[in-house]
Parts: sequence; structure tokens; C-alpha cells
Amino acid sequence: MAIKKAGFSTRSIHSGEKQDETGSITTPIYQTAPFEFKNASHGADLMGGRGKGYVYSRGANPTTEVLEEKIADLEDAQAALAQTTGMAAISAAVFTSIKGGDHVIADEVIYGSTYDLFVELKNFGVDVTFVDSSDANNVESAFRPNTKLVFFETPANPTLKLTDIKAVCDIAHEKDATVMVDNTFMTPYFQKPIKLGADVVVHSATKYLNGHGDTLGGMIVGSSDYIKSARHTAKNMGGSITPFSSWLIIRGMKTLSIRMDRHTENAMSVAKFLQGHDKINTVIYPGLHDHPQYELGREQMSGAGGMIAFMLEDPKDVPVFLDSLKLCTLAVSLGETCTLIQHPATMTHGVVPRDDRLSYGITDELVRLSVGLEDACDIIDDIEQALGLI
Repeated sequence: MAIKKAGFSTRSIHSGEKQDETGSITTPIYQTAPFEFKNASHGADLMGGRGKGYVYSRGANPTTEVLEEKIADLEDAQAALAQTTGMAAISAAVFTSIKGGDHVIADEVIYGSTYDLFVELKNFGVDVTFVDSSDANNVESAFRPNTKLVFFETPANPTLKLTDIKAVCDIAHEKDATVMVDNTFMTPYFQKPIKLGADVVVHSATKYLNGHGDTLGGMIVGSSDYIKSARHTAKNMGGSITPFSSWLIIRGMKTLSIRMDRHTENAMSVAKFLQGHDKINTVIYPGLHDHPQYELGREQMSGAGGMIAFMLEDPKDVPVFLDSLKLCTLAVSLGETCTLIQHPATMTHGVVPRDDRLSYGITDELVRLSVGLEDACDIIDDIEQALGLI
């Protein structure tokens, strides 16, 4: 059958897969650094960029190519590039998109290390303006003649506010700027930024794409021409993913749809429980009707995902609550089979200056919860007993 016309789950299993001469059903791990040339002429051609083939796994590897083709297909894009971490992917994509003297507009609520990267761009002669991109007018107002890139996450980490992808893309493209969207939280199963106008999509593949917390990885997705440029930049930066990590992410992506459905089902149950608890001040989850951008979420997302943010009544209770959990794991990652919980103000977003962090809504009482695949009742029981100790 034509895989390109198949459903998401079918494509997540079969897209990019190639059968080698052994007949292996599972993609082989080509665990090698260099590849042998057929002869001197062949080597010269490949090193000179003439012809197709493999030279060195920092540039291309057969296992990694399967991963790249799979995520490109699922994101409805032309091509993709895998990197060793999410930050390696974001860094390579950013440096592909800008040069010294350019201006970048970034949403003010983004992953802490991404925020830190944009702050450091001033050392390369790049100005960055942080805005609240949930109001597209803020993006438009921030444009300058030298603005080349607009970057945001939606939902944003950790406040789960949404940005209207199409509205921002319409504004940016009128001014010939590239739009880059971090789609880590939603994955292509629930959201397809490129179909809404985005030029580039990035992922921390460590999270939901892999789904098992056992390897690191990052993805850049876009047009063939863009990925060709990004591959050149990334090769020189040295952030190429290992073949084994590629294989682990390929394995994980084959169950992406069923995992995302279960994450969402569990998250909705947990969010409703938190809403009814007297020690919880606020619950932020895109699947709840009282999320301020619930309707936007319904328009550009087909599911609400597994991430919840909530606020305790008193920030002094946060350490006691976190230390009292027994099933939920205190760790800064997300998208794994197990439920993970963390305190953004002192953990993932501790790098953001306090005054800025508070103005962005990353308050001291805010907790971020990555709801796992356990039985929802057990997750709720654990949270309930921990809340009972504060």
C-alpha cells in the first residue's frame, strides 16, 4: 500500500523503514563511525559531494536516515535532521536561520536552556526580543527591518499557554521571516505546525518521540533546502546523534499514537482531580474548558497532551509536596512512561531572572506535571496523599 496515504499509526510504524539484504524486520543499528569507499574515485566523489553514499556517521548514517524520514513524514514535511539532543537541534536550527546583525523574536515562555541560548546570542551580534506570542499583535509590534526568525513553543513550557501558529506565520511571512515552532509537547500526532504555515519544527526527541527516557535526541524538520543547509551547519557543530539513539527513538515512535492517547486520557483525569482539590489554586491544562485558549487548542491541536501545570496555594508548601510523593518521580524531563514532576522556578527555568520569570507567569507556587502511563487512579492517589501532608 502507499504509506504516504496511510493513517498516522501505520506511518509511524512503517515510514522510512527499509529492508536490507538480511531481511531484518527491525531497522538494523549501523554502529559505525566511518564507511568504506569502493575505490579511490568513489571516495573522492563522496567527499566532494558528488553522488549518494555514506562517509562518516557525523554526516549521515543509515539507521539515522530511517528516523529522519519517519519524523519528516509524520510532520508532513519534506526532510528532517536528527541531532544528539533537543538543544543541539534547536541550536543548529537557529544558527542555520540567522547571522550576526539579525534580529530574533522569541516567546518569553520557553524551555530554560532555549531561553539561555537566545540570551547568549548577543555574543554573536544577534538581538533578541522576548514577547508574549499568545497575542499575535505583540509579535507584529516587535518586528524590525532585520528580523529574520520568530521562535515559540505551543503549548509553552511550563505555563501551557498557546500561540496561534497560523496567525503568527501570516505576520512573519509578510515580512520574510522564518517561523520555528518547538512541537515537543504535542508531537505530530496532536499538532502539525508546518500545515499551519510554520517553516521549521524542532523537537526534543528525548521526550514523547522516544517515550521511554532511555536516550537523548533532537529533530529539525523543514523543507529539503532548509535541511540541507541545517545539515551543513550541524555537521560542523558536531551534534550528530548516535545510531543506537536513533534506533531507540525509531522504536519509541512506533507506539507514539497509543502512548499519546493514554497520556492525554490520564492527564484529563488528573487535571479534573486537581481542579476539585482545596489546596490547589489554579490548574492549567489545554483540555479543560476553562483554559483561556481552549478554543484555539481545539482548532490547531487534535488532543491536549500529557502536560499539566498547577499552582499550590502557598509556595512554601511546594518542597514538602514534592518530597512527599511516592509514585510520581521528581525529575526534570517529560514524556516518559512514568509520571514526572518538577518545580520550574528552581529547576528547568531557574536560569530565567526572577523578575522576568514572575512576569512570565512562572511563579514560585507553579508545579509542572508530566502525566505518565500508569493507572490514573494510582497517580491521583499519590498526589492526594502528598497534598494531605501540606
